[in-house]
Amino acid sequence: MKQAVLQNERVSVQLKPMVDLAKKAGLLKTRRHRIQSAQNGGYVSRFKGRGMEFDEVRLYQAGDDIRSIDWRVTARTNKTHSKIFREERERPIFISVDLRPTMNFATRGVFKSVQASKVAALVAWAAQLNGDRVGGQVFNQHGCQELKPANGRSAVLHFLNALVKPTLSITESFSLEQILNRLMQHARPGSLVYIVSDFRGLNNHVEKQLSKLAKHCELQLVHIYDPLESHLPSRGRYRFTNGKQETVLDTGDNQRVLAYQQHFKNRQQQLTTLCKKWRISLLECSTVDDPYEVLS
Repeated sequence: MKQAVLQNERVSVQLKPMVDLAKKAGLLKTRRHRIQSAQNGGYVSRFKGRGMEFDEVRLYQAGDDIRSIDWRVTARTNKTHSKIFREERERPIFISVDLRPTMNFATRGVFKSVQASKVAALVAWAAQLNGDRVGGQVFNQHGCQELKPANGRSAVLHFLNALVKPTLSITESFSLEQILNRLMQHARPGSLVYIVSDFRGLNNHVEKQLSKLAKHCELQLVHIYDPLESHLPSRGRYRFTNGKQETVLDTGDNQRVLAYQQHFKNRQQQLTTLCKKWRISLLECSTVDDPYEVLS
């Protein structure tokens, strides 16, 4: 029974293992990279004058900035009123997780989708413990779900539940470029944005979207891969299945093996070059790695 549970946790995203990661996440930091807009940590202050987010209207008081006067309310009530703004000082953490079919694969360790979800869970718990707001995006080839950043343990649990049972807006097809375009619409400037994916479908259009996102947010890419994608096994014939279809891989052809491995290196190099060009942080995480060690 226990072995069956462990096997299930290796191939499908389960809630309990991600909840249990909260204990480990306390030692992680989500603020270790460059910050592009002033973020002053862990609290919300109310102040007079212009701010980031409207809070309320109250009667004008001596010293109020005249630019904050609400002229509509003043005209309606015949009494001068000022707008009060809230300055948000918690940092929004937005985590985008790839659950496309290519992520439902592994030859060792856990499925890429499971590994990506563990990485996302650790980041979410670390952000919550740090007093940041946690939100995210979960997507596959047919749909996408966004969750607005919010405070507290309940926000993390809401995000983790979306990883286990995503409620996706279904379309005929979703490209990585379209996903990133939606991400740009939801991640506010100054946010720390994690994208956890195998980055299949990386092309010039995707790079353009990433460069735009990097101009307004602090961007962290986590590249998830299986060891087989980087190095094929020794000579032989190997059978692979997704439960419905089977294919046989013959590693006896040296030229085919070299071409296969070069394809992975090219995609890895493309990611590395892109990140250096746009000052984006990049982490590599295989299906056999400890996600905590990767993020530490």
